Amino acid sequence: MSEENVTKKENTLGKEEMDSLYSKSLASIEEGQIIKGTIVAINNKDVFVDIGYKSDGIVSVNEFFDKEELKVGNVINILLEQKEDENGTVILSKEKAERSQGWDKIINNYNEGDNIEGVVSKKVKGGFMVNIGIDAFLPASLAVPREFGGPTGGLRQKMSFKIVKVNKPRKNVVLSRKDFVNEKKEQIKKDALNTIEKNSMVKGLVKNITDFGAFIDIGGGVIGLLHITDMSWGRVTNPNEVVSVGQEIDVIILDFDKESMKISLGLKQKTPNPWDGITGKYPVGSKIKGKVVNLMPYGAFVELEKGIEGLVHISELSWSKKHNHPNELLTLGQDVEAVVLEIDADGRKISLGTKQLETDPWLGIGDKYNVGDKINGKVISLTDYGAFVELEKGIDGLVHVSDISWTKKITHPKDVLKKNDEIETVILSIDQSNRRIALGIKQLENDPWDDISTKFSPGTTVKGKITKVTNFGVFVEIDKDLEGLLHVSESGIGENEKLEEKFKAGEEIEVSIIRVDGVQKKIALSINGASASAEKPSETTKDTASE
Repeated sequence: MSEENVTKKENTLGKEEMDSLYSKSLASIEEGQIIKGTIVAINNKDVFVDIGYKSDGIVSVNEFFDKEELKVGNVINILLEQKEDENGTVILSKEKAERSQGWDKIINNYNEGDNIEGVVSKKVKGGFMVNIGIDAFLPASLAVPREFGGPTGGLRQKMSFKIVKVNKPRKNVVLSRKDFVNEKKEQIKKDALNTIEKNSMVKGLVKNITDFGAFIDIGGGVIGLLHITDMSWGRVTNPNEVVSVGQEIDVIILDFDKESMKISLGLKQKTPNPWDGITGKYPVGSKIKGKVVNLMPYGAFVELEKGIEGLVHISELSWSKKHNHPNELLTLGQDVEAVVLEIDADGRKISLGTKQLETDPWLGIGDKYNVGDKINGKVISLTDYGAFVELEKGIDGLVHVSDISWTKKITHPKDVLKKNDEIETVILSIDQSNRRIALGIKQLENDPWDDISTKFSPGTTVKGKITKVTNFGVFVEIDKDLEGLLHVSESGIGENEKLEEKFKAGEEIEVSIIRVDGVQKKIALSINGASASAEKPSETTKDTASE
Protein backbone atom coordinates (compact mmCIF):
# COMPACT_ATOMS: atom_id res chain seq x y z
CA MET A 1 0.00 0.00 0.00
CA SER A 2 2.82 2.41 0.94
CA GLU A 3 4.71 1.64 -2.29
CA GLU A 4 1.66 2.64 -4.36
CA ASN A 5 1.50 6.00 -2.50
CA VAL A 6 5.16 6.57 -3.14
CA THR A 7 4.68 5.67 -6.80
CA LYS A 8 1.82 8.17 -7.14
CA LYS A 9 3.88 10.90 -5.51
CA GLU A 10 6.78 10.17 -7.87
CA ASN A 11 4.45 10.50 -10.85
CA THR A 12 3.44 14.02 -9.82
CA LEU A 13 6.74 15.30 -8.39
CA GLY A 14 10.24 15.31 -9.77
CA LYS A 15 12.94 13.05 -8.29
CA GLU A 16 14.85 15.98 -6.75
CA GLU A 17 11.69 17.34 -5.14
CA MET A 18 10.91 13.91 -3.72
CA ASP A 19 14.36 13.54 -2.22
CA SER A 20 13.97 16.95 -0.64
CA LEU A 21 10.65 16.01 0.93
CA TYR A 22 12.01 12.73 2.34
CA SER A 23 14.99 14.56 3.80
CA LYS A 24 12.79 17.09 5.54
CA SER A 25 10.47 14.42 6.93
CA LEU A 26 13.39 12.35 8.19
CA ALA A 27 14.85 15.39 9.91
CA SER A 28 11.60 16.40 11.65
CA ILE A 29 10.58 12.94 13.03
CA GLU A 30 12.43 11.10 15.78
CA GLU A 31 11.82 7.76 17.48
CA GLY A 32 9.88 8.10 20.78
CA GLN A 33 8.15 11.21 19.51
CA ILE A 34 4.35 11.59 19.66
CA ILE A 35 3.03 12.74 16.33
CA LYS A 36 -0.23 13.00 14.45
CA GLY A 37 -1.11 10.66 11.65
CA THR A 38 -4.00 9.93 9.30
CA ILE A 39 -5.53 6.47 8.94
CA VAL A 40 -5.25 5.50 5.29
CA ALA A 41 -6.12 1.78 5.35
CA ILE A 42 -7.35 -0.98 7.68
CA ASN A 43 -7.20 -4.76 7.54
CA ASN A 44 -7.94 -7.51 10.09
CA LYS A 45 -4.64 -7.12 11.91
CA ASP A 46 -3.18 -3.71 11.17
CA VAL A 47 -4.02 -0.07 10.71
CA PHE A 48 -1.94 1.89 8.18
CA VAL A 49 -1.21 5.48 9.18
CA ASP A 50 0.27 8.25 7.05
CA ILE A 51 2.67 10.26 9.24
CA GLY A 52 4.23 12.24 6.36
CA TYR A 53 7.12 9.83 6.22
CA LYS A 54 8.51 8.02 3.17
CA SER A 55 6.24 5.09 4.00
CA ASP A 56 3.09 4.56 6.06
CA GLY A 57 3.41 3.31 9.63
CA ILE A 58 1.62 0.30 11.08
CA VAL A 59 -0.43 0.13 14.30
CA SER A 60 -2.05 -3.04 15.66
CA VAL A 61 -5.86 -3.08 15.45
CA ASN A 62 -5.91 -4.27 19.09
CA GLU A 63 -4.68 -0.87 20.24
CA PHE A 64 -7.94 0.76 19.16
CA PHE A 65 -10.33 0.36 22.11
CA ASP A 66 -12.71 2.97 20.73
CA LYS A 67 -14.04 1.50 17.48
CA GLU A 68 -15.35 4.94 16.50
CA GLU A 69 -11.73 5.99 15.97
CA LEU A 70 -11.08 3.06 13.65
CA LYS A 71 -12.10 4.80 10.41
CA VAL A 72 -10.13 5.76 7.29
CA GLY A 73 -9.45 9.50 7.32
CA ASN A 74 -9.40 9.85 11.12
CA VAL A 75 -6.44 11.80 12.54
CA ILE A 76 -4.90 10.16 15.63
CA ASN A 77 -2.02 10.71 18.06
CA ILE A 78 0.64 8.00 17.82
CA LEU A 79 4.14 7.34 19.10
CA LEU A 80 6.93 6.54 16.65
CA GLU A 81 8.59 3.45 18.08
CA GLN A 82 10.88 2.60 15.18
CA LYS A 83 11.53 4.37 11.87
CA GLU A 84 12.42 1.13 10.15
CA ASP A 85 12.53 -2.44 11.39
CA GLU A 86 14.44 -5.24 9.69
CA ASN A 87 11.75 -5.26 7.01
CA GLY A 88 11.90 -1.50 6.49
CA THR A 89 8.51 -1.00 8.16
CA VAL A 90 7.68 2.08 10.27
CA ILE A 91 6.43 0.83 13.69
CA LEU A 92 3.89 3.03 15.49
CA SER A 93 1.96 2.68 18.82
CA LYS A 94 -1.29 4.39 19.62
CA GLU A 95 -1.47 2.80 23.09
CA LYS A 96 1.96 4.11 24.17
CA ALA A 97 1.11 7.55 22.89
CA GLU A 98 -2.06 7.60 24.97
CA ARG A 99 -0.26 6.26 28.04
CA SER A 100 2.41 8.92 27.75
CA GLN A 101 -0.11 11.73 27.47
CA GLY A 102 -2.80 10.17 29.64
CA TRP A 103 -1.41 10.64 33.15
CA ASP A 104 -0.93 14.40 32.72
CA LYS A 105 -4.43 14.63 31.27
CA ILE A 106 -5.89 12.74 34.25
CA ILE A 107 -4.02 14.79 36.87
CA ASN A 108 -4.84 18.12 35.22
CA ASN A 109 -8.51 17.46 34.45
CA TYR A 110 -9.95 14.94 36.94
CA ASN A 111 -10.28 14.52 40.70
CA GLU A 112 -11.52 11.76 42.97
CA GLY A 113 -15.33 11.61 42.70
CA ASP A 114 -15.39 12.74 39.05
CA ASN A 115 -16.94 10.66 36.31
CA ILE A 116 -14.81 9.51 33.37
CA GLU A 117 -15.28 7.37 30.27
CA GLY A 118 -13.11 4.37 29.50
CA VAL A 119 -12.91 1.05 27.68
CA VAL A 120 -12.57 -2.23 29.59
CA SER A 121 -9.37 -3.70 28.11
CA LYS A 122 -8.81 -6.96 29.97
CA LYS A 123 -9.68 -9.08 32.95
CA VAL A 124 -7.04 -9.38 35.68
CA LYS A 125 -6.82 -10.91 39.12
CA GLY A 126 -9.34 -9.20 41.38
CA GLY A 127 -11.02 -7.13 38.68
CA PHE A 128 -10.51 -5.45 35.31
CA MET A 129 -8.20 -2.98 33.61
CA VAL A 130 -9.84 0.03 31.99
CA ASN A 131 -8.24 2.32 29.39
CA ILE A 132 -9.07 5.92 30.34
CA GLY A 133 -5.98 7.30 28.58
CA ILE A 134 -3.94 5.25 31.03
CA ASP A 135 -4.64 1.82 32.50
CA ALA A 136 -6.91 2.17 35.52
CA PHE A 137 -8.04 -0.63 37.86
CA LEU A 138 -11.70 -1.60 38.32
CA PRO A 139 -12.07 -3.95 41.35
CA ALA A 140 -14.57 -6.77 40.83
CA SER A 141 -16.42 -5.58 43.96
CA LEU A 142 -17.03 -2.21 42.28
CA ALA A 143 -18.18 -3.64 38.94
CA VAL A 144 -21.84 -4.31 38.14
CA PRO A 145 -22.26 -8.12 38.05
CA ARG A 146 -24.86 -8.21 35.27
CA GLU A 147 -22.55 -6.15 33.01
CA PHE A 148 -19.44 -8.20 33.72
CA GLY A 149 -20.88 -11.70 33.83
CA GLY A 150 -19.14 -14.44 31.85
CA PRO A 151 -15.50 -14.70 30.74
CA THR A 152 -15.69 -11.80 28.26
CA GLY A 153 -18.42 -9.74 29.94
CA GLY A 154 -17.80 -6.02 29.63
CA LEU A 155 -14.59 -6.38 27.59
CA ARG A 156 -14.02 -3.83 24.82
CA GLN A 157 -17.09 -1.89 25.98
CA LYS A 158 -17.00 1.85 26.43
CA MET A 159 -18.53 2.80 29.78
CA SER A 160 -18.66 5.58 32.30
CA PHE A 161 -17.00 5.19 35.71
CA LYS A 162 -16.46 7.14 38.89
CA ILE A 163 -12.89 7.83 40.04
CA VAL A 164 -12.68 6.58 43.62
CA LYS A 165 -8.93 6.87 44.21
CA VAL A 166 -5.90 8.53 42.58
CA ASN A 167 -2.43 7.52 43.80
CA LYS A 168 -0.06 10.13 42.36
CA PRO A 169 3.25 8.62 43.52
CA ARG A 170 2.40 5.27 41.93
CA LYS A 171 0.41 6.77 39.07
CA ASN A 172 -2.52 4.46 39.88
CA VAL A 173 -6.22 5.17 39.40
CA VAL A 174 -9.04 3.06 40.90
CA LEU A 175 -12.50 3.20 39.30
CA SER A 176 -16.02 2.18 40.27
CA ARG A 177 -18.75 1.29 37.81
CA LYS A 178 -21.16 0.47 40.65
CA ASP A 179 -20.92 3.96 42.20
CA PHE A 180 -21.52 5.59 38.83
CA VAL A 181 -24.58 3.39 38.11
CA ASN A 182 -26.03 3.93 41.59
CA GLU A 183 -25.51 7.68 41.40
CA LYS A 184 -27.16 7.69 37.98
CA LYS A 185 -30.11 5.73 39.35
CA GLU A 186 -30.50 8.12 42.28
CA GLN A 187 -30.45 11.09 39.93
CA ILE A 188 -33.06 9.45 37.71
CA LYS A 189 -35.19 8.86 40.81
CA LYS A 190 -34.85 12.48 41.89
CA ASP A 191 -35.75 13.67 38.41
CA ALA A 192 -38.75 11.34 38.38
CA LEU A 193 -39.85 12.56 41.82
CA ASN A 194 -39.80 16.13 40.53
CA THR A 195 -42.34 15.18 37.89
CA ILE A 196 -44.92 13.45 40.11
CA GLU A 197 -47.77 15.23 41.87
CA LYS A 198 -49.90 14.29 44.84
CA ASN A 199 -53.29 12.78 43.92
CA SER A 200 -52.12 12.16 40.35
CA MET A 201 -52.55 8.79 38.64
CA VAL A 202 -49.45 6.99 37.33
CA LYS A 203 -48.71 3.65 35.73
CA GLY A 204 -46.70 1.17 37.73
CA LEU A 205 -45.28 -2.33 37.67
CA VAL A 206 -45.66 -4.68 40.65
CA LYS A 207 -42.10 -5.61 41.67
CA ASN A 208 -42.60 -7.40 44.98
CA ILE A 209 -45.42 -8.49 47.31
CA THR A 210 -45.25 -8.75 51.12
CA ASP A 211 -47.73 -9.48 53.90
CA PHE A 212 -48.39 -5.76 54.36
CA GLY A 213 -48.64 -4.66 50.73
CA ALA A 214 -46.89 -4.46 47.36
CA PHE A 215 -43.91 -2.45 46.07
CA ILE A 216 -44.63 -0.73 42.76
CA ASP A 217 -42.11 0.68 40.25
CA ILE A 218 -43.71 3.87 38.90
CA GLY A 219 -40.87 4.66 36.47
CA GLY A 220 -37.25 5.69 36.62
CA GLY A 221 -36.57 3.08 39.27
CA VAL A 222 -38.82 4.94 41.71
CA ILE A 223 -40.48 2.42 44.03
CA GLY A 224 -43.64 3.21 45.99
CA LEU A 225 -45.57 1.19 48.58
CA LEU A 226 -49.15 0.15 47.95
CA HIS A 227 -50.25 -0.76 51.49
CA ILE A 228 -52.78 -3.54 51.94
CA THR A 229 -55.23 -1.07 53.50
CA ASP A 230 -55.12 1.06 50.33
CA MET A 231 -55.78 -1.80 47.91
CA SER A 232 -59.54 -2.00 48.32
CA TRP A 233 -62.35 -0.35 50.25
CA GLY A 234 -63.30 -3.89 51.25
CA ARG A 235 -61.50 -6.46 53.37
CA VAL A 236 -58.18 -7.76 51.96
CA THR A 237 -56.47 -10.52 53.94
CA ASN A 238 -53.68 -11.17 51.43
CA PRO A 239 -52.24 -8.71 48.85
CA ASN A 240 -52.02 -11.58 46.35
CA GLU A 241 -55.82 -11.45 46.17
CA VAL A 242 -55.54 -8.05 44.44
CA VAL A 243 -52.19 -7.84 42.61
CA SER A 244 -49.49 -10.15 41.24
CA VAL A 245 -45.77 -9.71 40.50
CA GLY A 246 -45.18 -8.32 37.00
CA GLN A 247 -48.69 -6.86 36.74
CA GLU A 248 -49.10 -3.35 35.29
CA ILE A 249 -51.56 -1.22 37.25
CA ASP A 250 -52.66 2.39 37.55
CA VAL A 251 -52.19 3.81 41.05
CA ILE A 252 -52.81 7.13 42.80
CA ILE A 253 -49.96 9.08 44.43
CA LEU A 254 -51.23 9.53 48.00
CA ASP A 255 -48.13 11.09 49.50
CA PHE A 256 -44.38 11.34 48.87
CA ASP A 257 -41.22 12.61 50.54
CA LYS A 258 -38.47 13.76 48.16
CA GLU A 259 -35.78 13.61 50.83
CA SER A 260 -36.40 10.02 51.95
CA MET A 261 -37.80 9.05 48.52
CA LYS A 262 -40.76 7.35 50.21
CA ILE A 263 -43.97 7.20 48.19
CA SER A 264 -47.38 6.02 49.36
CA LEU A 265 -49.66 4.68 46.64
CA GLY A 266 -53.36 3.89 46.52
CA LEU A 267 -55.53 1.63 44.40
CA LYS A 268 -58.91 1.92 46.10
CA GLN A 269 -58.79 5.71 45.74
CA LYS A 270 -59.51 5.29 42.02
CA THR A 271 -63.13 4.61 42.95
CA PRO A 272 -65.51 6.64 45.17
CA ASN A 273 -65.46 5.98 48.91
CA PRO A 274 -68.48 3.75 49.61
CA TRP A 275 -68.71 5.19 53.13
CA ASP A 276 -69.76 8.59 51.76
CA GLY A 277 -73.47 9.03 52.52
CA ILE A 278 -73.56 5.76 54.47
CA THR A 279 -76.09 6.99 57.06
CA GLY A 280 -78.65 7.68 54.37
CA LYS A 281 -78.06 4.35 52.68
CA TYR A 282 -78.31 2.25 55.85
CA PRO A 283 -80.44 4.15 58.39
CA VAL A 284 -80.48 3.00 62.02
CA GLY A 285 -83.26 0.47 62.57
CA SER A 286 -83.33 -0.76 58.97
CA LYS A 287 -82.96 -4.43 58.09
CA ILE A 288 -80.05 -5.44 55.86
CA LYS A 289 -78.75 -8.58 54.20
CA GLY A 290 -75.10 -9.49 54.04
CA LYS A 291 -72.48 -12.22 54.08
CA VAL A 292 -70.35 -13.33 57.05
CA VAL A 293 -66.72 -12.57 56.07
CA ASN A 294 -64.91 -12.98 59.39
CA LEU A 295 -65.54 -14.58 62.78
CA MET A 296 -63.78 -13.34 65.91
CA PRO A 297 -64.30 -14.30 69.57
CA TYR A 298 -66.10 -10.99 70.15
CA GLY A 299 -68.40 -11.07 67.11
CA ALA A 300 -69.02 -11.61 63.41
CA PHE A 301 -68.17 -9.22 60.55
CA VAL A 302 -70.85 -9.01 57.88
CA GLU A 303 -70.20 -7.53 54.40
CA LEU A 304 -73.13 -5.39 53.30
CA GLU A 305 -71.50 -4.44 49.97
CA LYS A 306 -67.98 -4.21 48.57
CA GLY A 307 -66.02 -2.07 51.03
CA ILE A 308 -68.75 -1.90 53.68
CA GLU A 309 -68.74 -4.22 56.70
CA GLY A 310 -70.66 -4.21 59.95
CA LEU A 311 -70.07 -6.02 63.24
CA VAL A 312 -72.60 -8.21 64.98
CA HIS A 313 -71.27 -8.26 68.54
CA ILE A 314 -71.58 -11.60 70.31
CA SER A 315 -73.99 -9.98 72.78
CA GLU A 316 -76.29 -9.05 69.87
CA LEU A 317 -76.70 -12.59 68.53
CA SER A 318 -79.38 -13.77 70.94
CA TRP A 319 -81.68 -12.29 73.58
CA SER A 320 -81.05 -15.06 76.05
CA LYS A 321 -78.61 -17.75 74.95
CA LYS A 322 -75.04 -17.12 76.01
CA HIS A 323 -72.66 -17.96 73.14
CA ASN A 324 -68.94 -18.49 73.80
CA HIS A 325 -68.05 -17.83 70.16
CA PRO A 326 -70.04 -16.61 67.12
CA ASN A 327 -69.13 -19.81 65.26
CA GLU A 328 -71.65 -21.61 67.47
CA LEU A 329 -74.35 -19.83 65.47
CA LEU A 330 -72.73 -18.55 62.24
CA THR A 331 -70.34 -19.81 59.54
CA LEU A 332 -68.03 -18.02 57.08
CA GLY A 333 -69.78 -17.21 53.82
CA GLN A 334 -73.23 -17.55 55.36
CA ASP A 335 -75.91 -15.14 54.14
CA VAL A 336 -77.55 -13.44 57.11
CA GLU A 337 -80.12 -10.77 57.88
CA ALA A 338 -79.50 -8.18 60.58
CA VAL A 339 -80.70 -4.85 61.95
CA VAL A 340 -78.61 -1.66 61.84
CA LEU A 341 -78.10 -0.56 65.46
CA GLU A 342 -75.57 2.27 65.12
CA ILE A 343 -73.39 3.97 62.47
CA ASP A 344 -70.09 5.78 62.99
CA ALA A 345 -69.34 7.20 59.52
CA ASP A 346 -66.09 8.91 60.59
CA GLY A 347 -64.78 5.78 62.26
CA ARG A 348 -66.20 3.59 59.46
CA LYS A 349 -68.06 1.35 61.88
CA ILE A 350 -71.53 -0.15 61.69
CA SER A 351 -73.05 -2.02 64.63
CA LEU A 352 -75.48 -4.76 63.68
CA GLY A 353 -77.73 -7.15 65.58
CA THR A 354 -79.50 -10.38 64.70
CA LYS A 355 -81.50 -10.81 67.90
CA GLN A 356 -83.39 -7.60 67.06
CA LEU A 357 -85.08 -9.49 64.22
CA GLU A 358 -87.24 -11.08 66.93
CA THR A 359 -89.36 -9.47 69.65
CA ASP A 360 -87.52 -9.00 72.92
CA PRO A 361 -88.99 -11.70 75.20
CA TRP A 362 -88.18 -9.60 78.25
CA LEU A 363 -90.67 -6.93 77.29
CA GLY A 364 -93.58 -7.06 79.78
CA ILE A 365 -91.90 -9.82 81.78
CA GLY A 366 -93.28 -8.30 84.98
CA ASP A 367 -96.82 -8.93 83.75
CA LYS A 368 -96.14 -12.61 83.06
CA TYR A 369 -94.18 -13.60 86.16
CA ASN A 370 -94.50 -12.57 89.80
CA VAL A 371 -92.30 -13.06 92.83
CA GLY A 372 -93.46 -16.16 94.68
CA ASP A 373 -94.80 -17.95 91.60
CA LYS A 374 -93.91 -21.60 91.29
CA ILE A 375 -92.72 -22.45 87.79
CA ASN A 376 -91.25 -25.43 85.97
CA GLY A 377 -88.20 -25.13 83.76
CA LYS A 378 -85.29 -27.01 82.19
CA VAL A 379 -81.69 -26.80 83.43
CA ILE A 380 -79.70 -25.41 80.44
CA SER A 381 -76.28 -24.84 82.05
CA LEU A 382 -74.39 -25.36 85.31
CA THR A 383 -71.74 -23.05 86.77
CA ASP A 384 -69.76 -22.93 90.02
CA TYR A 385 -72.22 -20.48 91.48
CA GLY A 386 -75.54 -21.92 90.31
CA ALA A 387 -77.80 -23.40 87.65
CA PHE A 388 -79.50 -21.55 84.77
CA VAL A 389 -83.06 -22.67 84.17
CA GLU A 390 -84.99 -21.91 80.96
CA LEU A 391 -88.53 -20.81 81.78
CA GLU A 392 -89.49 -20.20 78.14
CA LYS A 393 -87.65 -19.44 74.90
CA GLY A 394 -85.45 -16.43 75.50
CA ILE A 395 -86.12 -16.30 79.26
CA ASP A 396 -83.97 -18.04 81.86
CA GLY A 397 -83.38 -17.59 85.55
CA LEU A 398 -80.61 -18.47 87.99
CA VAL A 399 -80.87 -20.83 90.94
CA HIS A 400 -77.94 -19.79 93.13
CA VAL A 401 -76.07 -22.64 94.82
CA SER A 402 -77.18 -21.25 98.20
CA ASP A 403 -80.84 -21.57 97.18
CA ILE A 404 -80.79 -25.27 96.35
CA SER A 405 -81.08 -26.73 99.87
CA TRP A 406 -81.94 -25.40 103.35
CA THR A 407 -79.67 -27.81 105.16
CA LYS A 408 -77.29 -29.63 102.82
CA LYS A 409 -73.93 -27.99 102.11
CA ILE A 410 -73.58 -27.99 98.30
CA THR A 411 -70.21 -27.09 96.82
CA HIS A 412 -71.32 -27.31 93.17
CA PRO A 413 -74.78 -27.51 91.55
CA LYS A 414 -73.71 -30.55 89.52
CA ASP A 415 -73.71 -32.53 92.78
CA VAL A 416 -77.54 -32.45 92.76
CA LEU A 417 -78.59 -31.27 89.28
CA LYS A 418 -77.94 -32.29 85.69
CA LYS A 419 -78.24 -30.42 82.40
CA ASN A 420 -81.69 -30.87 80.78
CA ASP A 421 -83.28 -31.83 84.14
CA GLU A 422 -86.89 -30.64 84.41
CA ILE A 423 -87.25 -29.00 87.85
CA GLU A 424 -89.72 -26.90 89.80
CA THR A 425 -88.59 -23.57 91.21
CA VAL A 426 -89.90 -20.48 92.95
CA ILE A 427 -89.39 -16.95 91.58
CA LEU A 428 -87.43 -14.98 94.20
CA SER A 429 -86.88 -11.70 92.31
CA ILE A 430 -87.27 -10.11 88.85
CA ASP A 431 -84.88 -7.45 87.46
CA GLN A 432 -86.25 -6.56 84.02
CA SER A 433 -83.73 -3.80 83.28
CA ASN A 434 -80.77 -6.16 83.78
CA ARG A 435 -82.65 -9.20 82.38
CA ARG A 436 -82.29 -11.28 85.53
CA ILE A 437 -84.64 -13.61 87.37
CA ALA A 438 -83.57 -15.20 90.65
CA LEU A 439 -85.02 -18.66 91.33
CA GLY A 440 -84.97 -20.97 94.32
CA ILE A 441 -85.54 -24.67 94.93
CA LYS A 442 -85.34 -24.80 98.70
CA GLN A 443 -88.08 -22.18 98.92
CA LEU A 444 -90.55 -24.81 97.70
CA GLU A 445 -90.48 -26.01 101.35
CA ASN A 446 -90.72 -24.10 104.62
CA ASP A 447 -87.53 -23.16 106.41
CA PRO A 448 -86.83 -26.16 108.72
CA TRP A 449 -84.45 -24.33 111.00
CA ASP A 450 -87.10 -23.48 113.61
CA ASP A 451 -87.77 -27.20 114.02
CA ILE A 452 -84.03 -27.95 113.94
CA SER A 453 -83.39 -25.48 116.77
CA THR A 454 -86.02 -27.29 118.86
CA LYS A 455 -84.89 -30.81 117.97
CA PHE A 456 -81.19 -30.19 118.45
CA SER A 457 -80.97 -27.93 121.48
CA PRO A 458 -77.57 -27.16 123.04
CA GLY A 459 -76.29 -30.02 125.18
CA THR A 460 -78.03 -32.72 123.13
CA THR A 461 -75.80 -35.70 122.34
CA VAL A 462 -76.24 -37.31 118.92
CA LYS A 463 -74.55 -39.84 116.67
CA GLY A 464 -73.54 -38.87 113.16
CA LYS A 465 -71.40 -39.80 110.16
CA ILE A 466 -68.30 -37.90 109.21
CA THR A 467 -68.73 -36.43 105.68
CA LYS A 468 -65.55 -34.33 105.33
CA VAL A 469 -62.32 -33.64 107.23
CA THR A 470 -60.68 -30.20 106.79
CA ASN A 471 -57.76 -28.43 108.44
CA PHE A 472 -60.12 -26.39 110.63
CA GLY A 473 -62.65 -29.05 111.59
CA VAL A 474 -64.79 -32.07 110.79
CA PHE A 475 -68.24 -31.98 109.13
CA VAL A 476 -70.68 -34.49 110.63
CA GLU A 477 -74.10 -35.42 109.21
CA ILE A 478 -76.38 -35.59 112.25
CA ASP A 479 -79.67 -35.95 110.33
CA LYS A 480 -80.77 -36.30 106.69
CA ASP A 481 -79.10 -33.49 104.68
CA LEU A 482 -78.17 -31.76 107.97
CA GLU A 483 -74.52 -31.20 108.90
CA GLY A 484 -72.75 -29.67 111.87
CA LEU A 485 -69.15 -28.59 112.31
CA LEU A 486 -66.87 -30.15 114.88
CA HIS A 487 -64.27 -27.40 115.15
CA VAL A 488 -60.64 -28.40 115.72
CA SER A 489 -60.79 -26.71 119.12
CA GLU A 490 -63.68 -29.02 120.13
CA SER A 491 -62.22 -32.19 118.59
CA GLY A 492 -60.28 -33.35 121.61
CA ILE A 493 -57.00 -33.84 119.71
CA GLY A 494 -53.61 -33.03 121.22
CA GLU A 495 -51.24 -30.27 120.14
CA ASN A 496 -49.16 -32.60 118.01
CA GLU A 497 -52.09 -34.50 116.53
CA LYS A 498 -53.80 -33.89 113.21
CA LEU A 499 -57.53 -34.14 112.46
CA GLU A 500 -57.03 -36.45 109.46
CA GLU A 501 -55.12 -38.90 111.67
CA LYS A 502 -57.97 -39.22 114.21
CA PHE A 503 -61.05 -38.79 111.99
CA LYS A 504 -61.92 -40.49 108.73
CA ALA A 505 -64.78 -39.73 106.30
CA GLY A 506 -67.55 -42.33 106.61
CA GLU A 507 -66.91 -43.10 110.30
CA GLU A 508 -69.66 -42.72 112.90
CA ILE A 509 -68.96 -40.61 116.00
CA GLU A 510 -70.88 -39.26 118.96
CA VAL A 511 -70.97 -35.48 119.38
CA SER A 512 -72.70 -32.88 121.48
CA ILE A 513 -74.64 -29.88 120.21
CA ILE A 514 -72.97 -26.64 121.34
CA ARG A 515 -75.03 -24.12 119.40
CA VAL A 516 -77.68 -23.91 116.66
CA ASP A 517 -77.69 -20.69 114.57
CA GLY A 518 -80.96 -20.50 112.62
CA VAL A 519 -79.94 -17.26 110.92
CA GLN A 520 -76.55 -18.44 109.62
CA LYS A 521 -77.91 -21.98 109.18
CA LYS A 522 -75.01 -23.49 111.15
CA ILE A 523 -74.62 -26.05 113.95
CA ALA A 524 -71.56 -26.16 116.24
CA LEU A 525 -70.53 -29.54 117.64
CA SER A 526 -68.17 -30.78 120.34
CA ILE A 527 -66.71 -34.17 121.16
CA ASN A 528 -65.75 -33.18 124.69
CA GLY A 529 -69.26 -32.97 126.14
CA ALA A 530 -71.38 -29.85 125.91
CA SER A 531 -72.99 -29.37 129.30
CA ALA A 532 -70.75 -26.53 130.42
CA SER A 533 -70.57 -25.02 127.00
CA ALA A 534 -74.29 -25.12 126.62
CA GLU A 535 -74.83 -23.03 129.76
CA LYS A 536 -72.15 -20.45 128.89
CA PRO A 537 -70.72 -20.48 125.37
CA SER A 538 -67.04 -19.63 125.33
CA GLU A 539 -65.27 -17.42 122.79
CA THR A 540 -64.01 -20.59 121.16
CA THR A 541 -67.57 -21.85 120.82
CA LYS A 542 -68.63 -18.62 119.16
CA ASP A 543 -65.77 -18.90 116.71
CA THR A 544 -66.64 -22.51 116.05
CA ALA A 545 -70.26 -21.66 115.37
CA SER A 546 -69.24 -18.96 112.96
CA GLU A 547 -67.24 -21.48 110.97
